[in-house]
Amino acid sequence: MRIRKTAEARKAEIIDATLRLADKLGPERLTTEAVAKAVGLTQPGIFRHFPKKQDLWEAVAARVGTMMEARWAKAQSPDAAPIDQIRTLIAAQLRLIQSTPAIPAILFSRELHTKNKGLRIAFFGLLSRFHRMIADLVARACERGELHGDLDPDDAAFLIVGLVQGLAVRWSISRRGFDLTEEGCRLLEVQLSGFACERAQTRKGAKS
Repeated sequence: MRIRKTAEARKAEIIDATLRLADKLGPERLTTEAVAKAVGLTQPGIFRHFPKKQDLWEAVAARVGTMMEARWAKAQSPDAAPIDQIRTLIAAQLRLIQSTPAIPAILFSRELHTKNKGLRIAFFGLLSRFHRMIADLVARACERGELHGDLDPDDAAFLIVGLVQGLAVRWSISRRGFDLTEEGCRLLEVQLSGFACERAQTRKGAKS
């Protein structure tokens, strides 16, 4: 006996297929027809759950947001030093991108930048929250003497987030020819060493 899927289960299946196809085909070439074929529905079946293509993209953005926030929450530890929390948070973000390569494809797509205002607003909100978390941790690290006291937390956070975004582009156009998380964590250490105050660098040298 065939069990009929609930509306929520079917919606989740459609969103999953959209994320896979956004990676495989690219957001601009993705059609509701392709999504329907991937999940074994007709186009009208897709539109019963998402009346407009824009609704589907906004649901995808919500799914990505849920995934990101879950990773961010898991990565944060109140007992860890702020600079270690930065490392953990960036590693979590890199692992998520590596496991869901549709994310950078969507971020740099025409669909997001010019066609779909709701998608753009959703992703801008996510990136703004990520930037704010990094900036807050940088500020705390400066207060503790882990990073240079004259460092502007917002500027430092923009540079750290920019490292992730730029590396994601390089990883994508290299056909994922290197380990994104490993390379990102390596480059983050180079960046953090440039942010570190002389006292912190001395302590690090003494430990090694």
